[in-house]
Amino acid sequence: MTDDPSRKRTDARRNRQRIIEVAGDTFAAHGLDVPMREIARRAGVGPATLYRHFPAKEALVAEAFADQMARCVETLDTVLADPDPWHGFSTFIEKVCAMQAEDRGFTAAFLAALPDSLTTDFERVRDHHVRRFAELTLRAQRSGQLRPDFVPGDIKLLIMANGGVGSAAASRRLVALLLQSLRAHPTVPPAPLPPPP
Repeated sequence: MTDDPSRKRTDARRNRQRIIEVAGDTFAAHGLDVPMREIARRAGVGPATLYRHFPAKEALVAEAFADQMARCVETLDTVLADPDPWHGFSTFIEKVCAMQAEDRGFTAAFLAALPDSLTTDFERVRDHHVRRFAELTLRAQRSGQLRPDFVPGDIKLLIMANGGVGSAAASRRLVALLLQSLRAHPTVPPAPLPPPP
């Protein structure tokens, strides 16, 4: 009796999908430092099966966060179309920080410097995203609403600060405080903050 090739392909697809789902959940909960062997164990496959599908961890990270990256890019495209540059800028910061509050692994993946030798779709999208955020920043500054000394790289500081809070409610309050500090001319009186966690 010979092995059925179509069944092998079905099993391989199922294993690949299971690995991606488990990796996404595990990275979201514990960050990117989870070893590949632990991902394999949680997915119920052997390390050889995992490495057959994903020879490098970077490839698994890119696949696990492909949907989130697409959502992030879609958000950036939407806010760049906002006729109010400050509203577009602040909406983007709010949404990115909300995504981080629900999925810490994605933010780590986005900020991580993947090896130069690995040119993945994830990296290309990330780099495109960085350029578009610079455009969003410039629009808000030219409108006179974003303080002129903010640089696009400062988003890393905002994300790192947001990463230190423990809940979505705390994140919303922190982001409101940060956005007040980024306005070129803070509103008087300032907008009310979200309730404390």
